[in-house]
Amino acid sequence: MSDKVIIFDTTLRDGEQSPGASMTKDEKVRIARQLERLRVDVIEAGFAASSEGDFQAISAVAAAVKDSIVCSLARANDKDITRAADALKAANAKRIHAFLATSPLHMAVKLRMSPEEVLEQAKRSIRFARNLADDVEFSAEDGYRSEMDFLCRVVEGVINEGATTINIPDTVGYATPELYGEFIKTLRTRVPNSDKAVWSVHCHNDLGMAVANSLAGVKIGGARQIECTINGLGERAGNTALEEIVMALRTRKDYFDMVCGIDAIQIVPASKLVSQITGFVVQPNKAVVGANAFAHTSGIHQDGILKNRDTYEIMRAEDVGWATNKIVLGKLSGRNAFKQRLQELGIAIEAEADLNEAFVRFKALADQKSEIFDEDIIAIMSDSAAAEEGEFYKFISLSQHSETGERPKSKVTFRVGDKEASSEAEGNGPVDASLNAIEEIVKSGAEQLLYSVNAITSGTQSQGEVTVRLAKGGRIVNGVGTDPDIIAASAKAYLSALNKLHDPSQAKLNAQMTP
Repeated sequence: MSDKVIIFDTTLRDGEQSPGASMTKDEKVRIARQLERLRVDVIEAGFAASSEGDFQAISAVAAAVKDSIVCSLARANDKDITRAADALKAANAKRIHAFLATSPLHMAVKLRMSPEEVLEQAKRSIRFARNLADDVEFSAEDGYRSEMDFLCRVVEGVINEGATTINIPDTVGYATPELYGEFIKTLRTRVPNSDKAVWSVHCHNDLGMAVANSLAGVKIGGARQIECTINGLGERAGNTALEEIVMALRTRKDYFDMVCGIDAIQIVPASKLVSQITGFVVQPNKAVVGANAFAHTSGIHQDGILKNRDTYEIMRAEDVGWATNKIVLGKLSGRNAFKQRLQELGIAIEAEADLNEAFVRFKALADQKSEIFDEDIIAIMSDSAAAEEGEFYKFISLSQHSETGERPKSKVTFRVGDKEASSEAEGNGPVDASLNAIEEIVKSGAEQLLYSVNAITSGTQSQGEVTVRLAKGGRIVNGVGTDPDIIAASAKAYLSALNKLHDPSQAKLNAQMTP
């Protein structure tokens, strides 16, 4: 067996199944480019048959990505597989990923198919997919809860039909590391043609063991592909976290004796980009990418670190992309310095007009705060990218008054299409008043599911990053806004979410539960 572990990133597909984490086409392309800088082997860009919006997003990612394999999920039927192949036409390297449930519960309750029907459907779908792509992956949905004898028959059958990767998901996060590793090992031992395909693991985190299960699938089971997401993003409790897998393989190479091709310095930039776009804030104590991952407050720990960092650190912060000197620019910095810092952060600027527009935003922010941090620059570029997508609602200005003992009032001016609108309203606080003022004009009727504030950097001069999650008509969307003024950031975030509700292309239909 090779000692190379293939990293299959499904942030854009399985990660997007988190309620409120749906991404626009342009957002998916931005994340895909960062994943390519991260040197991810396979990027699962979406589920082409789920919606026209997802089809277009996959097509855009396929055209933008040059080095990584681009993959689309498909149910095990001709229509879905054809749709996936069409979406991947522009890819330099493409993979069709077909799935079909194999557990007794899923076959009986969800599929309403007999085991023999499932076996024949699985083989037929892979046979069809191989006519459209050389690289075909088969996932046995709810594979870990499947009966061993039947699963062996299915896997042997699809490999005979040309499946090049076999994925055995722990779809509901039920597995434990030793048992899951032995399960994969038994399958590989019992399937006669197991050496004709790469074996893959895809674990969910319902019991907090997704990373441990995935590593056991590799170490004990002999799998050589791990399916994961940035920040462990995903439905329910999430998926296997890419950053934890990569750093476990690197830090404990003495035990795993395996490598992956990931450029670890790009881990933190990828984490921040995904967090900013989806609005899912990374918890401070999150391994590798959390704000406190390399912080030491205990006097004993600090003393040890000063004497020898190996006393309490098993990884170096800079090895995963944490900047050692975050303060880089100020209001006297020029355009070339700004452009250079963008390049150092791995942010690609293709058009001169885009650079000019971003620099204007940078200078405006520099007039408001004396020191500009890397996180500020990332936020500026995210705002610029959002503006490029064409906003129906656009924030212009805000004024508000609040005083102890009086009900706060706010006046918000914003663009609605090609017209300017202003409205005043009261609220329980200045944020509530501002959002009420927007609703006076928009009358969206959306339910607010989440409002959260996060400081982009430290100190009272920090920009505030606000996330607003809205629900309407079965759709859930996130809006993110940044500004040194928390009230203005809140209004921007609310308008951002309304833009997504307004744009019909943002609609996403998940046809069924996926691996």
